[in-house]
Amino acid sequence: MAGSSTAISLTDLTIAAARDGLRARHFTARELTEAHLAAIARLNPRLNAFITVTGDRALTQADAADTALSRGDFAPLTGIPLAIKDLFCTEGVRTTAGSHILSPFVPPYESTVSANLLRDGAIFVGKTNMDEFAMGSSNMTSAFGPVVNPWKRRQDADAVLVPGGSSGGSASAVSARLAMGATGTDTGGSIRQPAAFCGIVGMKPTYGRCSRWGVVAFASSLDHPGPFARTTEDCAILLGSMAGHDPKDSTSADLPVADYAAACGRGVKGMRIGVPREYRVDGMQGEIETLWQQGLAWLRDAGAEIVDISLPHTKYALPAYYIVAPAEASSNLARYDGVRFGLRENGTDLRDLYERTRAAGFGAEVRRRILIGTYVLSAGYYDAYYLRAQKVRALILRDFTDAFAQVDALVAPTAPSAAFAQGENMDDPVQMYLNDVFTGPADLAGVPAISVPAGLDANGLPLGLQVIGKPFDEATVFAVGAALERAAGFDALPQIRAGA
Repeated sequence: MAGSSTAISLTDLTIAAARDGLRARHFTARELTEAHLAAIARLNPRLNAFITVTGDRALTQADAADTALSRGDFAPLTGIPLAIKDLFCTEGVRTTAGSHILSPFVPPYESTVSANLLRDGAIFVGKTNMDEFAMGSSNMTSAFGPVVNPWKRRQDADAVLVPGGSSGGSASAVSARLAMGATGTDTGGSIRQPAAFCGIVGMKPTYGRCSRWGVVAFASSLDHPGPFARTTEDCAILLGSMAGHDPKDSTSADLPVADYAAACGRGVKGMRIGVPREYRVDGMQGEIETLWQQGLAWLRDAGAEIVDISLPHTKYALPAYYIVAPAEASSNLARYDGVRFGLRENGTDLRDLYERTRAAGFGAEVRRRILIGTYVLSAGYYDAYYLRAQKVRALILRDFTDAFAQVDALVAPTAPSAAFAQGENMDDPVQMYLNDVFTGPADLAGVPAISVPAGLDANGLPLGLQVIGKPFDEATVFAVGAALERAAGFDALPQIRAGA
């Protein structure tokens, strides 16, 4: 039963600590869940991190978890409150993808990733806000309004900062202590960039490590489900449950899932860490360059060898990504026609129904990317754009393959800046797309990468370092990420959070 722990302190626990406390019966799963639901009720009106809160369902799950714990049934996540990005289909719970066109959609099935978490005893407190159909780097394109970053600038504290995107709701919720962890998806950086902006850990596993079945598709060859948490160990615990082969997903890898949590304590002694020279780009904040060098020094002090390497086709990654991703989006989003599910606007004939439904249902950024994608796939332009971008993608993967013949992992910044304010940079789509400059290449290559908070800028905002690893070697990525985490000792807290 509950000891001296209060509802406030319960929200500050890590997943690992909460798991130990639940098993020792220091508090109950219901108490832990009630603490997070109370935090959501108090702070979500300010942060808009959740589209749907599932309080009654969460408490029912918590009671079932307490029953399991009382009989010694200790699954990996029994009693742990999590948030689910509203891109993952959840049986009987509305799933919107942040879009008006799916606002009435209630799936009759559960995504494989969320089903795996439920299998391992997790409690779902709600569905988190996101850029519409995962298209964005600021969480400003959601049909349900923008998400607020719980961090504040030291100067200009009244500025409302973005949490990054597209998984901004998940990142904001975890940072603000509204959930102990969350799911996200990373197509061009949509887990790692929000993690960096919100001062938490975000992991993009290898393509195929986590099933995409039941995840609303944006760009099928680029979408990577993965976890958010406040520590590398917590992220490792979540990925251990989320990952695994799924025969329902033809791209799912039939490979064993390692003990990622154990890998976090492995250390980096004897490892060779690569530094990609092409990741030094114009416009990157000087503080990020300084932090990058500090991170490399920490790894050197921990026994790693630092090696300069080249990824020569990096400069083509962003243009290739913004051809491949919109092309796949234009194909995937053709299913939203008002006939089978979601929003339906009446029309005089079938074509008019399609046009009215899509005009009313899709936001400006989604329409922009559909138009780009349809253009590059059209007759006369397919070879010039899409086919050429796929050839560039193959060269980018070869760059990573060549680099990993020399080193065990790569370390680079996660994003070229700290979190920016709502309204800044947003009238220039190209400037917004540059947020993916450090994260996009790993998605094109399908390799695993993690973002770890490693310091603050002069305005007191978090900055992240990124570790990129070999395909299906998430264990090494976690080991390097945990080494950076230990050296950085990052313990800064956002100003808006449960218990503040």
